[in-house]
Amino acid sequence: MMTKVGHLPEETSSFVGRRAELARLHTALTTRRMTTLIGPGGVGKTRLALRAARAAADRYADGAWWADLSPLADDRLLLPTVSDAVGLADHTLRMPVEALCEWLGDKHLLLVLDSAEHLRGPCSHLLAEILTTSTGLSVLVTSRQPLGTRGEYVVEVPPLPVDGAPDALQLFADRLRAADPRAGLDAPGDEAAAAEICRRLEGIPLAIELAAAGIGRHSVAQLATRIGTRFDAPGLTVGAPGAYGSSGAYGSSGAAGLPGGVGASSAPGTSRLDLLADETAWPRRHRTLRTTIGWSHELCTPLERLLWARLTPLRTDFDAEVAREVCAGGPLSPDEVDRALQGLVAQSVVQRDGDRYRMLDTLREYGRMWLAELGEARAAADRHASSFLGLARRAHEGWTGPDQVSWYHKVSDTHLDLCAALEHLLAHDVEGAQEMAGRVGFFWACCGHLSEARNYAQRALDAGPVEGPHRTRLQWVLGVAALLQSDFATAEKYGALCTATALYDRDDEGMLAATYLSGITQLMTGEPEEALEAARRVLRMTEGVPVDSGHRLRCRLVTVFALTALGRLDESEAAATALRRACERGGEFWTRTYADYQLALIALLQGRPEASATHARAMLAGKHRLRDSFGIALGLDLLAAAIAAQGAGAQAARVYGTGHAYWRMVGHPQRGTPELGPVRERCELQARAAVGDEAYQRAFERGQSDNAEVGLAAALRTELQL
Repeated sequence: MMTKVGHLPEETSSFVGRRAELARLHTALTTRRMTTLIGPGGVGKTRLALRAARAAADRYADGAWWADLSPLADDRLLLPTVSDAVGLADHTLRMPVEALCEWLGDKHLLLVLDSAEHLRGPCSHLLAEILTTSTGLSVLVTSRQPLGTRGEYVVEVPPLPVDGAPDALQLFADRLRAADPRAGLDAPGDEAAAAEICRRLEGIPLAIELAAAGIGRHSVAQLATRIGTRFDAPGLTVGAPGAYGSSGAYGSSGAAGLPGGVGASSAPGTSRLDLLADETAWPRRHRTLRTTIGWSHELCTPLERLLWARLTPLRTDFDAEVAREVCAGGPLSPDEVDRALQGLVAQSVVQRDGDRYRMLDTLREYGRMWLAELGEARAAADRHASSFLGLARRAHEGWTGPDQVSWYHKVSDTHLDLCAALEHLLAHDVEGAQEMAGRVGFFWACCGHLSEARNYAQRALDAGPVEGPHRTRLQWVLGVAALLQSDFATAEKYGALCTATALYDRDDEGMLAATYLSGITQLMTGEPEEALEAARRVLRMTEGVPVDSGHRLRCRLVTVFALTALGRLDESEAAATALRRACERGGEFWTRTYADYQLALIALLQGRPEASATHARAMLAGKHRLRDSFGIALGLDLLAAAIAAQGAGAQAARVYGTGHAYWRMVGHPQRGTPELGPVRERCELQARAAVGDEAYQRAFERGQSDNAEVGLAAALRTELQL
């Protein structure tokens, strides 16, 4: 969801009460640089932080930005997650924290870190760094405990009031109506019974929402009685052996073939669920929430309980197809997964948004513990890894087809699940890890995850012997990532290694890949003749490879770039036009956008700025669909030059400014193939001459300070502003 500036998640349900807390947060965000909301799971910290951030966003020139840390198992992906959240896709060899500090250095923004309790130490160290170097930065954190960072201002989040205020009752009623618009508290005694439920649940929002979801099976009065019985039961520890009677955790051994007596080896009165309790913060209310979750768990059918547990390895939002892949097996057939998933949605265990689903972290913790009780943790992780290895294979195969853009987005959106799957495969299936790292590496390089692409490819190579196409792909990923980071010596090294490996393996696809890597490296280091000769030779050698192969199309792109660099513009234009048509026939976007880039550059060099601007905008539209910040930066520079060549100096300056903002996103000064530099400088001088230095600077600064999406939209408008 886009605020005026910045990105915050969409609010998908009503927000109730919290006036006092919002007022306190308003003051804190106005006067403090770091505020931490603390409280137990389920008390409403995330919703409160989201509402406060949305209210405050317009006070920050660079907006409010959100990073959900709950999916992170450890701190290895903390920096990439925060960098992604604030729009940084660093393409340099710097330390990631150094790049993040520089990116935030002149920003005036609010950064929200949600669910930081399991990463308190790493978060504290990171925030100490960025708050020191980024004086315009404010931070809002949600955590079950304070982080302990210097200057941290702590705000405790209490449950909703249940006496003398309608908030808890209003939440209960709202969630009833959300599940069934005809539902309400209209029957005699309903309102009093609902108030008793809220009192029993001590105003804890998640507990109230779970209770409201139980109305489908009970009247409000019956629900109040059941909850009262549950909470009054002496010595009951939810989740302990016998807590659900003879049926155990997932039903009796005769119920759908599921194991019974889960936890039977535990000592009486103990439970893994005690791990949810944080005795330093409101242990009694933790028990209340645990009891409510356990009661909701008891209301589930055995198969719904099993699905609840098996969904927990998923780190990000998921669809029904992924749920089937990760969770089906044994008594849970694919059709049963669909039915059980809808049951969990009906009970508010899983939240649905369109065709996507997600589970709150507190409920995921509960399910994860039951997964361990069942002895299924390893099997579930195996299924999760297998599912995302399958996704990597399908994405790789679909790269040059009409679904390239959707695969690109899917790989980007499931980044944390792919990383989790890779970690598991590196530990338990090295060959699978080597295949996966090679298949997703180019996607990651294009998405800006260069550090992860290099790290996982190197770890996969180091993990054990690897032969054939998997080895070539891993070496190629390392080389492409190095190339995009301007590490040309490493790119050259891996280009040579890929060539030798592909020749040894008689791998034509590998030869084309190696030639693309070596060719672009040669172009960037001023050797276009060598790049052209090698590309043409390998294209002749590999004529058996289909014309729509991704590697073949990229190798043809090398010839286009080389011909342009050599000044053979007519040949280059013909080659670029033919390449673009080939891409268009197959639905390939990535290579097509670079063919557009070359056509724009050729037209500019030939003195046809109007045609150049048209091609540049086509490139930018494609790069925007692919979310490729590096490609957008290249395209904006070229478009600005084409606009300047038409005499629209102020408009060109604004586009140059937006381009500069995108270059900063990828951590580079302006880049491009060597022949672009003189063209860019000449056109910038034209723009300055057309409007004067002062007007040029004003327009440039406007483009630089625009929200990136706003600036790009302005650049894509075709009318000339003379």
